Amino acid sequence: MLYHIFYPLAANVKLFNIFKYLTFRTIYAMITALVVCFVLGPWIIRKLESLQARQVIRTDGPESHLQKQGTPTMGGVMILSAIVIPTLLWADLSNQYVWTALFITIGYGLIGFVDDYKKVVEKNTKGLSARQKMFWQLLLAVAVAVFLFLKPGFSEELYFPFFKRFHPDLWIYFIPFVAIVIVGASNAVNLTDGLDGLAIGPVAINAATYMLFAYIAGHATLSAYLQVPRVPGAGELAVMCGAMVGAGLGFLWYNSYPAEVFMGDVGSLSLGGTLGVIAVLTKQEILLVIVGGVFVVEALSVIFQVGSYKYRGKRIFRMAPIHHHFELKGVAEPKIIVRFWIITIILALVAISTLKMR
Repeated sequence: MLYHIFYPLAANVKLFNIFKYLTFRTIYAMITALVVCFVLGPWIIRKLESLQARQVIRTDGPESHLQKQGTPTMGGVMILSAIVIPTLLWADLSNQYVWTALFITIGYGLIGFVDDYKKVVEKNTKGLSARQKMFWQLLLAVAVAVFLFLKPGFSEELYFPFFKRFHPDLWIYFIPFVAIVIVGASNAVNLTDGLDGLAIGPVAINAATYMLFAYIAGHATLSAYLQVPRVPGAGELAVMCGAMVGAGLGFLWYNSYPAEVFMGDVGSLSLGGTLGVIAVLTKQEILLVIVGGVFVVEALSVIFQVGSYKYRGKRIFRMAPIHHHFELKGVAEPKIIVRFWIITIILALVAISTLKMR
């Protein structure tokens, strides 16, 4: 919005020339997201308290979590506001990739909102069933996949970070692949959201990493030099990634241990879905397995735990997802959180290092 107001004036008013620069708009999208969180955050928390939108803690979980009973949830509304508003203000809204990413962000946010609202406001313990959530997640993800498959010039090739000449064409299988990436990322972040600040920290780090890759993918010279898949127009996604970083840091202000508010499914489903769709749009899907390694391990711990108990009658972990396993082993919650952040930073550096390994 601001881009479309001030950019046309750049030719006549030198001051507005800065709106041509993607880096400037990305930085201010990040700052705007922080401001949105700080301005709206206290009001949203009070509103959630007035709606009695309070977290219900499972009695079969770690005992230390019982003290969190009654903490406001659905704070993902704050995160969504802090992503969508700055993106609309600072991004080029004629860019189809920006709207594609926003489609998933808002769509998955609505799925999570309905689920949370039914559970914590209407006191319907079932909320949306797992089947219903999966149906809507798949529907939106497949819609994006079909749009990209039919979009002229968008590649269906799969690129691997360490192999510059190996990029197979997925052809029609591109559609289910995209759906798996988006839905898988969404649910992996959702499973990780179990401790104060555990999910939002790695999300912000992942967003910062993809901010760099989006910028490079949209830059003809840099993408050619670093042998990164060129995606004309993908650079605008850096603005949205910047907003995600700002929204993550702003939400962490209230969500850090001990949390004043939880993000709920409205936050975790939308954040994971957004990371997934940005990975697809920048042609860096495999990279998400590296930089999002914490999310991958959390999801795999649940899969292995359920599979082991079903077929062997034995559990692998004391409790899944794996962060609960460490809790039950006596590791303090803040230590688990910070260690997972540190691991994510290391993985992000590894992901960035692949730029020189192609």
